[in-house]
Amino acid sequence: MVPHLVTALTGPINELEQRILESTPVIERWFRLEWMEHTPPFYCSVDVRNAGFKLAPVDTNLFPAGWNHLTPEMIPLAVQAAMAAIEKICPEAKNLLLVPENQRDSFYLSNLATLQKIFYMAGLNVRLGSLSNEITEPTRIDLPDGGHVTLEPLQRGKRRLGLKNFDPCTILLNNDLSAGVPGILEELHEQYLLPPLHAGWGTRRKSLHFKAYEEVSKRFGKLLGMDPWLINPLFAQCGQVDFEADAGLECLRSNTDALLTKVRRKYKEYGINEKPFVVIKADNGTGGMGIMTVRDAKDIDKLSPKTKARMATVQAGQAVSEVIIQEGVLTHERINSAVAEPVVYMMDRYVVGGFYRIHADRGEDENLNAPGSSFVPLAFEQSAQLPQPGVKPGASVPNRFYMYGVIGRLAMLAASYELEATDPEAENLD
Repeated sequence: MVPHLVTALTGPINELEQRILESTPVIERWFRLEWMEHTPPFYCSVDVRNAGFKLAPVDTNLFPAGWNHLTPEMIPLAVQAAMAAIEKICPEAKNLLLVPENQRDSFYLSNLATLQKIFYMAGLNVRLGSLSNEITEPTRIDLPDGGHVTLEPLQRGKRRLGLKNFDPCTILLNNDLSAGVPGILEELHEQYLLPPLHAGWGTRRKSLHFKAYEEVSKRFGKLLGMDPWLINPLFAQCGQVDFEADAGLECLRSNTDALLTKVRRKYKEYGINEKPFVVIKADNGTGGMGIMTVRDAKDIDKLSPKTKARMATVQAGQAVSEVIIQEGVLTHERINSAVAEPVVYMMDRYVVGGFYRIHADRGEDENLNAPGSSFVPLAFEQSAQLPQPGVKPGASVPNRFYMYGVIGRLAMLAASYELEATDPEAENLD
C-alpha cells in the first residue's frame, strides 16, 4: 500500500481524487495482477503534476537520486522494499556494488550515503565503485551532516565487476548512462546488473515511456470508468531536430500546433478556463536540461539564440536531435507560496515515500527541475492515528498521497512495459 503522508492539498476532494480513493480495492488487485505478469524496475522516482482537474506524471527517472530527501520515518519502508527486491533477484546476495554518477556535490553524495544505509539495513555489504578515472584508490569524502562516503576504483575481470577484495552478486547503477555505456559494464553475464543497460539514456526515450504510459492509462481508465486523459499527458515526437541549425523546426511547429488544438478541445469538453501549453523536452534528456514551455506554435519561430543553445545539448554534453512535445500540466500546489510538485519514490513495486520539489522563481506552468529548486520532505499524517477534538470516532483523514502513489505506480508499470519492449535480449529470442 501507499504511506499516508501529508500533502499540500487542503481544498475539498475533487471528483478524480474521490474516484481513485473509492476504488482502492479494485486498484490494488489490478496492480497485483499486473506485477504477476511484469517485473517492476528495481527503483524509480516519478514527478507528478496536480492541476486539480488533471493528475499526471511528467517524468519517470529509472536511476533516482534524491534518496536523502526522504524523512527518517520513510527509511524502514525503503528497507522492506529493498529486501523484497533483493530476495527476488539474488536471495543469497551478500555484497552489493553501487555504481554512482561522477558527481562530487554534497547533495548527490548524501543520496549515495542514504542508499548505502538502506541496503546495509536490508542485510547487504554495500560499497561504491566509481567509473571516474580520477578515483585510483579508496577515497573518503566527508559530508555536511557528519557522515561520509568512500569511492573506490572498479576492477573488471573477464565476466565480473567488483572492487579489490569485493565480489558482488548484484550491481546497482545510480548512473543514468547519459554519456553512453562504458565498456567496463558490458557483458557481465555472471552478475545481476540493475537497472539493465538499456534503461540508460543511450537507449531510452521519453516518447517510448509515454507511449507505454498511454497504454497503461487507457487500461486503468477502463477499469475505473473514467477518461484516461485525466491521468495522461498527451504527447508527440520529432526526430532530426537541430536547434542551432534551425533544422526540423517545421515538425516541431506542426506537432505543437496539433497538440495544443487537442488540449484546447479537452479543456472545452471539461469547461476548463486555462490557457493550454506544451513542454518541449529532449527525448533522451535528464537533469532538467533541454526543456522549454510553449503556449503558441508561432513562438517556435521566435526562439532566441540563447534558448536554441540551451535546447541543443543535455547532460554529459549530448547533442539533442530528438524531442518530445508534451501536454503541459499545471501544478496547483503551493508551499509557502512557492510552486510545488510531488515526487514519488518507489522500490520494487512499493511506494516508499516522497517529497515536494519547489521553486520560488518558477510559475505553475514551468519546469521545476532546474537550478534554484529545493525540496520539502513530506511528513506522515498523524491525525489518522490520534484522536482529534470534535472529530467523530472512527473518522479518518483520507490518504491524499494515495493518488500520487497510484499515478507513480502507473508510471512505474509503464516503465516495466517500456523496458520489456526495448530489451535487446528479448529481441534476440524473437
